[in-house]
Amino acid sequence: MISYLGILLAFLAIAHALTTAPSGALVVGTNSTSYTTVQAAVDALDTSSSDEQVIFIQAGTYKEQVYIKALTGPLTIYGYSEDDSIYASNQATITYSDALANEDTDDETATLRVWTSDFKMYNVDVKNTYGQSNDDGQALALSASAENQGYYACGFYGYQDTILAETGAQLYGKCYIEGATDFIFGQEAAAWFDACDIRVLQASLGYVTASGRSSDDDGYYVINNSTVAAAAGADVASGAFYLGRPWRDYARVVFQDTSMTDVINSAGWSEWSAAEPNTDHVTFEEYGNTGAGSEGTRASFASTLTEPIAITAVLGSDYASAVYYDAAYVS
Repeated sequence: MISYLGILLAFLAIAHALTTAPSGALVVGTNSTSYTTVQAAVDALDTSSSDEQVIFIQAGTYKEQVYIKALTGPLTIYGYSEDDSIYASNQATITYSDALANEDTDDETATLRVWTSDFKMYNVDVKNTYGQSNDDGQALALSASAENQGYYACGFYGYQDTILAETGAQLYGKCYIEGATDFIFGQEAAAWFDACDIRVLQASLGYVTASGRSSDDDGYYVINNSTVAAAAGADVASGAFYLGRPWRDYARVVFQDTSMTDVINSAGWSEWSAAEPNTDHVTFEEYGNTGAGSEGTRASFASTLTEPIAITAVLGSDYASAVYYDAAYVS
C-alpha cells in the first residue's frame, strides 16, 4: 500500500534541499574548476550590471576573509544545504581569525564584509575563530555595512562583537547567533531579528546587544520570536548575561515574544560602565517574553511595552516588496 504521507514528506525534504547551483550562478567549491574561494567568485561579479547575480557555495570550509564591495544590482549567495529552512543543515562555512589588535577598524576584522545593498544570503555559516578573549578587541564574523540586506538560516559565530549591524534596513530570519560580549552591535541599522537562536558562551559577565544609536539616526534592533540560551556545551552561570548595554546614549533595543533561560540577569539591562552609564535617553523595552530569564525586577531605565513593535516600525511600510525580503523566514 502506498504511503502518501511518506511521499509527501519525501517531497517536502526535496523541496527544501539546496544542493545544486541555480542556473547562471557562479559556483564555489574546494575542488571546483570554476572558483576555489568565495572571494574569487565575488571578484568575478559584474559591478556595473543591474541584474541580480548569484553565487552558490558548495559544501566545505573556506578559510578566508571575504569583502563584497558595492554592486549596482542585487546579489544573492546560497550555501549548500539539504534543508534550506534551517541553519542546522548548513554545510558551507567561511572562517577567518582576526581582531582589532591587528586592524585599524572593527569592520576590517570581519570574516565577511558586506558593503553592497539589495543583498541576500542563505545557509552559510560565518565564523571568526580568534578566540574567547576581550583583550585584543573586536573580532567580527559579519560586518553588514550597507542597507537592504537579508540573512536567512545562516550561522554567525564569534566571541566579542559577532555581528556588526551598521547601516540601513536589515533582516535576520531563522539564524543562529553566538557570542559573549556586545555580539549584536552597531549604530544606524534598523535590524529585525526573527525566529533566531541567540546563544551565549561561557563568561563571567556578558551582553547580547550594544546599540550605538545617536539621537538623530534610525538605529533600532528588535529581537522577535527568538530564543536566548547557553550555547551547546557552554557552562554559563545563572544571571551572567544582560540583554544589552548602551554603547551610545540613545541606544534602542527591544526583545519581544522571546524565550530566555536563566542565563539572563533579572535586571535584564546594564549600564555601559560605572563611569559612563549612557542611560539617560535609552529605549530598552520588552514585551511578552517567557522563561526564567524574563523574570525579575528590571533596570530602572528599561520598560515594558503594552503591545509588540510592528515590523513596519523597523523595516518600513514597504518592507514586504523589498528585494532583500523573504517571507518564508519570517514568523
